Amino acid sequence: MENISKETIEKTMAALRKNQMQAFYCETKEEVKAKVAELLQKGDTVTHGGSVTLAECDIPSLLRSGDYTYLDRSQEGLTREQVQEIYRKAFFSDVYLMSSNAVTTDGKLFNVDGNANRVAALMYGPKSVIVVVGINKIVENLDQAFDRLRTIAAPLNTKRLQCNTYCEKTGRCISLNNENSELGDGCFSEKRICCSYAVCSFQRVKDRIKVILVGEPLGY
Repeated sequence: MENISKETIEKTMAALRKNQMQAFYCETKEEVKAKVAELLQKGDTVTHGGSVTLAECDIPSLLRSGDYTYLDRSQEGLTREQVQEIYRKAFFSDVYLMSSNAVTTDGKLFNVDGNANRVAALMYGPKSVIVVVGINKIVENLDQAFDRLRTIAAPLNTKRLQCNTYCEKTGRCISLNNENSELGDGCFSEKRICCSYAVCSFQRVKDRIKVILVGEPLGY
C-alpha cells in the first residue's frame, strides 16, 4: 500500500481500538516524542527493542532525560551477557517501546524476531507497550504483511545489521523461491532474523498495547 489515505489510517485505528489496543496519530515524526512522553510517567522503568523507527523519532534521547529508569541496551562497553540481562529485565519494566513490522487495516500487529526478546516483551511481561509505526507499514492483511517482511523489512534489516543472509545478498527471502514455503524455510544462517513470528489481534488486557501511527514513512 504505497499511498495511505486518511480513511485507511482512521480505519486502522478503529480496528486497533476494537481489538482493545489504544491508537493515536501523529502527523510527523517530530510529534512522536511529545506523544510518547504523555504516555510515560516520571520514574517509570523503560526500555525498548532494536528499532530504526524509534531512533528516527529521537526516542532514546527522551528516555535518557533523567526522568525515567532507562534500561539502555545500546550503552557503550556492555558485554553480551549484560545485554542479555537487559533483555530479561525488560519483562519487569513499566513500559516497553518498539515498532512493528506491519499493521493490518483490520487491527493486527505483525512482528518477526531473531532473538525473540522483542516479540516476547510485546506479548507478555511489561505493564505497557508503546508501538510506533510509520504509515509505510500499514497493510491490508497478513498475506501482505508476510510479503512486506520477505521483500522489504528482512532484506533491509539484514543489510543494516550485516547478517550475511540470503535476503541480505539478494533483497528477497529464500522462501519465495518455492511457492509452498513459508516462515523463511530454507534459510539456515546463524544470523537469521526471521526466527519467531507473532500476530497480536484481540487483547485481553485492554489498552496495554498503545499504537502510535505516524503520517510518514519510518523504519523498515
